[in-house]
Amino acid sequence: MKQFLRKAPLRNSIIRTLAYAASGSGILYANINSDSEIKNYYCLCVTDAAVSLSFPAHLRESLSEALISLNPSFICADNWHFGNLPLFSSRASPVPAADIDRESSGFAGEDKKPSCGCLGRDTIADAAAKVAPAVVNLSVPLGFYGISTGESIGSGTIIDSDGTILTCAHVVVDSQGRRALSKGKVHVTLQDGRTFEGTVVNADLHSDIAMVKIKSKTPLPTAKLGSSSKLRPGDWVIAMGCPLSLQNTVTAGIVSCVDRKSSDLGLGGMRREYLQTDCATNGGNSGGPLVNVDGEVVGVNIMKVVAADGLSFSVPIDSVTKIIEHLKKSGRVIRPWLGLKMIDLNEMIIAQLKERDSRFPNVNRGILVPMVTPGSPADRAGFRPGDVVIEFDRKPVESIKEIIEIMGDRVRIPLKVVVKRSNDILATLTVIPEEANPDM
Repeated sequence: MKQFLRKAPLRNSIIRTLAYAASGSGILYANINSDSEIKNYYCLCVTDAAVSLSFPAHLRESLSEALISLNPSFICADNWHFGNLPLFSSRASPVPAADIDRESSGFAGEDKKPSCGCLGRDTIADAAAKVAPAVVNLSVPLGFYGISTGESIGSGTIIDSDGTILTCAHVVVDSQGRRALSKGKVHVTLQDGRTFEGTVVNADLHSDIAMVKIKSKTPLPTAKLGSSSKLRPGDWVIAMGCPLSLQNTVTAGIVSCVDRKSSDLGLGGMRREYLQTDCATNGGNSGGPLVNVDGEVVGVNIMKVVAADGLSFSVPIDSVTKIIEHLKKSGRVIRPWLGLKMIDLNEMIIAQLKERDSRFPNVNRGILVPMVTPGSPADRAGFRPGDVVIEFDRKPVESIKEIIEIMGDRVRIPLKVVVKRSNDILATLTVIPEEANPDM
């Protein structure tokens, strides 16, 4: 469609013109500049990609209503930007006249960044580009008595310029976690083609997290660690790695659940939480990074459900950071054990429990104890099934996560716990956590 300039004294004429232009181009872009000197005419610029127009202040309100009726599917109202493309973004400040054509053209390769919370056409690619150089392919030979039986393949992320690589333990450690595969040697390939022989520094089988170290005389790319606590269901994320040894593979999806419990997946042992996404992952993706749209690592890809599509799981980076701190500090992860099964309470669960038994304690929040392991530290401290924990180490608590954070790595240290029992009886208990058995 050709650019044209036309006098349009009547509002209806403008609206009709906009309707024709919008239906022909597929995008309607309106720019209002309060400092504009255009007062007596309306300028409409139409291309195959966009429509740009300027109009006087006295018609903005009526015209904006017309625009909304044309396309209600996408509105960023700070400066009346409208559009109906699924990956469309707009500025949050007035666009200078000189930038109108460049802003509305939408050609690939232009430096256009979304600033109103919208997903731009380059958002995924830009985020992947930030992390990609630091994503590595890991290969570990398998065999016994000098007989090769194959290799273990996986992915990893360089997180420190000293050559520290974050990956999964099952990629570099045997199934019992007692020794590193291939005497701790790992073949590491970077995206730029450089290869190194890495060494397994530490591994925690329970969380399935391991660290590999390489030495390089030239600078190494690194990835920035983000925060998994900021993620919400529906947030866009990117899975990166080397599935089936296909290096530099990027897939995208959304966060399906931010706190999928290990028990939900039928996994035994101590409680663990995972990020669940619908990113496509396959063998070889293990150990690769899960990345947010800011190009920050928010998780470590660890597993998928084989018999289903769109069910992939990652260890949250906040948990990984704590594991790394433990490994660097003491060479292992110290996990306190109480011997309690616990359930977070909310108003709805509390109301339901009170309907079933009027003796249930009057609480607004807390952690219910449905089971106590016989002979455990909690059993010796006097915990009973039905107790509701309201204070832990003299701090009010409302969730299991808070209890875990308070305990940290403290073992064999007495902790005061306040519980509320049937008929609102308060009890103060002293529990001494033990270090958890790694095989639990």
